[in-house]
Amino acid sequence: MEEGDLFFETSFWKVILSPDQAYLGRCVIVLKRECGQLSKLTSEEWADFHKNIVQKLEFAVKKAFNATMFNWTCLMNNAFKSENPKPQVHWHFRPRYRNEIKLAGEQFKDLEFAHHYSRERNKLISKEVLERISEQIKKYL
Repeated sequence: MEEGDLFFETSFWKVILSPDQAYLGRCVIVLKRECGQLSKLTSEEWADFHKNIVQKLEFAVKKAFNATMFNWTCLMNNAFKSENPKPQVHWHFRPRYRNEIKLAGEQFKDLEFAHHYSRERNKLISKEVLERISEQIKKYL
């Protein structure tokens, strides 16, 4: 999972605004309790994820930056690189953009739009720009 600042949380999930903003608005959503399999999520956790994460986050990023679409991935592969894996259910949220976005002196261009996102592409930004991104999204949460 990724490091970053807590952006917001619900009863069951923590949303972390990623310091890697190669995809403007990128977040990691982590289940608060220990759980290593999607099949072990409760109906309450799924409902909270849908209503209070997916719907709200997609709406807010669409309004803040005019995102075209969204990629959601749940990949826990890295946990299994260790000898005693402890996977934790989490989601990667990558907004995707047809058009370039300019914010706080930074340019955000989705070079792979309409194709699979690139895991190799990174854009680490300053705390100041990350705060501006956070402010813009929070206006619509």
